[in-house]
Amino acid sequence: MAAKRKDSASPSAVDGDATAETSPVGEVAERAPAPARKRPLTSTARRRRSVKEPADLRGAAALIVAHNEARRIAATVRAARAIPGVDLVLVVDDASGDNTQELARKAGAVVVRHSHHRGRTASVETGASVIAMRDEPGRHARAILLLPGGLGQHAIGAAPLVPAVTEHVADLAIALTEAPGKAPSASAKAARRAVERASGWVPTEPLGPIRCLTREALEAAIPLAHGGGLEVGMTIDVLRAGLTVTEVECEVRHKAQAATGRSAPARASQYRDVMMAVTARRVRGSLAGTRDAVGRRRTRALSANDTASAPDARSTSAEESQ
Repeated sequence: MAAKRKDSASPSAVDGDATAETSPVGEVAERAPAPARKRPLTSTARRRRSVKEPADLRGAAALIVAHNEARRIAATVRAARAIPGVDLVLVVDDASGDNTQELARKAGAVVVRHSHHRGRTASVETGASVIAMRDEPGRHARAILLLPGGLGQHAIGAAPLVPAVTEHVADLAIALTEAPGKAPSASAKAARRAVERASGWVPTEPLGPIRCLTREALEAAIPLAHGGGLEVGMTIDVLRAGLTVTEVECEVRHKAQAATGRSAPARASQYRDVMMAVTARRVRGSLAGTRDAVGRRRTRALSANDTASAPDARSTSAEESQ
């Protein structure tokens, strides 16, 4: 599957109320063709180890957050298992009131369930912790492919994201799924401006929920932003950590939560979450800059004191020798 990319420069313990249940995972399918050659954009990218042997490749785990997705969860799990490079499919059932967890387990996924509804951010952190516990010691940590539970069979369209991360092209790959020319929402505009202000890069879909990232990139974004601010907060944190981000065109026609179909309160809630995530990172960046400036000033003051006391010490030594 051909992929067109747009580049940019540049987890927490399992909750006590979550219980894990396992089931067999299907065999890994044949690996997709390597993605197009990328221009090295940062020192981090230039230091990235080249893929010379199969051991250099990362595995990938599909992390699916689901809440009352009984209609589509089985199809989503089967499609995720068919993605080349994915050797683990984990479903976090966020206290569904239907039989989402049973259907996901029967489709071949590992299932983790919250006893009460905690939201997407907590579900991603729970799932990432479970995936970390299943990584083999001494091997690369699995990349994490984030998929909405309502994608159904269209989840297979996220396949180009996996080689972009497992073959060390980027630390975070975001799926481009919007139709060209579609007017962005107010939340997307605010998120795009925030990413541009933080890094100089202008993303096409700053709030794209379908994305794949390395363990290093995920840890750079911990703690994750709340609700609708999760994606923009993650992107800004990854870029500020000096890691690379790319956008990849994916053939995902189905949208689990199309912005056009959201109610006005839902759009307002998303905008609030985006602005809270952006503001928190702006304040955090300002505090970090202030600490760095104070540290540099203190270092210069100590150096100046050492320089001023050096002649007195030499004079005292000369008098003692006489």
